[in-house]
Amino acid sequence: MRFLLPALALLPSIALAGEADVIDARADALGGGQWRITATIRHADTGWDHYADGFEIVGPDGTVLGTRVLYHPHVEEQPFTRSHTLSIPEGITRVTVRARDSVHGTGGAAVALDLQ
Repeated sequence: MRFLLPALALLPSIALAGEADVIDARADALGGGQWRITATIRHADTGWDHYADGFEIVGPDGTVLGTRVLYHPHVEEQPFTRSHTLSIPEGITRVTVRARDSVHGTGGAAVALDLQ
């Protein structure tokens, strides 16, 4: 029991960070089926052990159309905004942008975008 208590003391910092949320997103048509998706993400990054590690652009059927990988924590930069350029197949008129983190994967707040 005395070994378990110190280990349990480490859990709150990981648990408190929660899931990564997309709090804003924008889609800009670049022509030729190319789109730039810009996402603003909020996550209580604690460092390398728990941080927002990317975001996904998902089609209406759940297919991941593109992924922006984030290679480091953003402890001092919250929220932060990043972009990803990708091809979106013709006929897709709506996508969802969802963030992911290194502990929970996806699951926080997402933003749906209409592609006009």
